[in-house]
Amino acid sequence: MTDASRTRRIFAAALGAGAIAAATLWFASGRPSGWLGAPRADVFHGRDVSDENWDADFALSDPSGRLLTLRDFRGKVVLLAFGYTHCPDVCPTTLAKFAQVRRLLGAGAQRVQALFVTVDPARDSPQLLGSYVPSFDPTFIGLRGSLSQTDAAVASFHATYQIIEQRGEIEVDHTASTYLIDASGKLRVIEPYDGTARELADDVLTLLHAG
Repeated sequence: MTDASRTRRIFAAALGAGAIAAATLWFASGRPSGWLGAPRADVFHGRDVSDENWDADFALSDPSGRLLTLRDFRGKVVLLAFGYTHCPDVCPTTLAKFAQVRRLLGAGAQRVQALFVTVDPARDSPQLLGSYVPSFDPTFIGLRGSLSQTDAAVASFHATYQIIEQRGEIEVDHTASTYLIDASGKLRVIEPYDGTARELADDVLTLLHAG
């Protein structure tokens, strides 16, 4: 091997080692434990509704009876889903995904709040919500209201629900999407039900980095 060839090989190896070291430092700075994605400013896996100016909000009570609105969660990124405690599939799957998102975010999860709004307040008592929702994560909050409060909250998020009674059985159809609200209280992203926890966490992280 000539001296020139040896020099080129040493230079290439040094470049490769430097790139690996730089990448390691970048991932170590502010990335959640085990994270494989990267924050992408203003690019989301879900549907970006930032420019649609939806006046999304609610006035609903937590299990203790305290009336809350989005203003009470300013400074945090909010994950919000509509559902009901008797839901056999969509709702527990969504809440389990929220719990996984918190694990993926690591320390960043302290700046995230998950909310579960019942669309079946006749059956979902405060006591039931207070035991069911936090069973997925102690920080999760279940919210309920009167029929008019529920309808107003659903409408403001452009969601839908319908309660159907057939042969003595109650069925509830409802929007299965997740709504991401940024730290200023503005609805930013609508996430599909079939999105992964990794994708949802990635979009939450993008909002966290935005402040």
